[in-house]
Amino acid sequence: MRLLPSGAASPRPRRRPPAGPVRQAVPVAACIALLTAGTTLPAEAAPAAPPGSALLRSGRLVTAPCQEPPIVDRGIPRTREYLTTVLGCLGRSWSAHFARAGLRFRTPVVRFYEEPARRVCGLPWPSGAAAFYCTERATLVFPLTGAWIEDRTDLYPLKVAAHEYGHHLQSLTGVRAAYEARARSDRAHRAELGRRYELQADCLSGVFLGSVRRSLPRTGEEWEALHDALRATGDEGGRHTHGVGANRLRWFKRGHAAVSPAACDTWTAAPSLVS
Repeated sequence: MRLLPSGAASPRPRRRPPAGPVRQAVPVAACIALLTAGTTLPAEAAPAAPPGSALLRSGRLVTAPCQEPPIVDRGIPRTREYLTTVLGCLGRSWSAHFARAGLRFRTPVVRFYEEPARRVCGLPWPSGAAAFYCTERATLVFPLTGAWIEDRTDLYPLKVAAHEYGHHLQSLTGVRAAYEARARSDRAHRAELGRRYELQADCLSGVFLGSVRRSLPRTGEEWEALHDALRATGDEGGRHTHGVGANRLRWFKRGHAAVSPAACDTWTAAPSLVS
């Protein structure tokens, strides 16, 4: 999720999941997004023009290893170490990918908080957010506690980190600027445009996880548990900011299977695929 004009955030799970691999979906609260407030796009509305085509044409992400450390080691929380490691994997993969594609890359700033702060990136900490991306400051923000990461043993924290990194890629390639310009001029379709933006970040997170899957010591059941968790983060109730669970999972799986941003063109997809 993005907190505009200064940030982006992933919804925070409503309750802490049990330790160990999860078997059930983890419910997640809807998050606040300033630019996605508005009416739901009618089903017959035309899809948006695709911004950031350079990213879509950048080719396949090279398969690379990522040694995912435990979040809890012998009863001691290691959330900072976990996030530092996986963000290092994300940075190496995407910076090398951008270099091969002839795209300019800039490493994001990363800020960790033991607990949510009163203000971050010049704005109040977004209610209900787990992690988020401050767009104007190119800063990834991660609380080190909370149900989204604390005591977890599943893949959900890795997916959240990859999603927020996806927002950084959108900023680097002009996707965010094009989206924001369109959202300012097309208020009637603002909510749908916001979902296209968020679902593309879901897809980009799938691209990364697909590229490192072979190096992750995870079982098929654990990948299915991640799918269940993604379904549970959808917009089945309340404001529609990120897409329904089925669409969030659909776009993640598209990126995961293709291991290429080319699979992540949410901007020309039918409205039903970004509902």
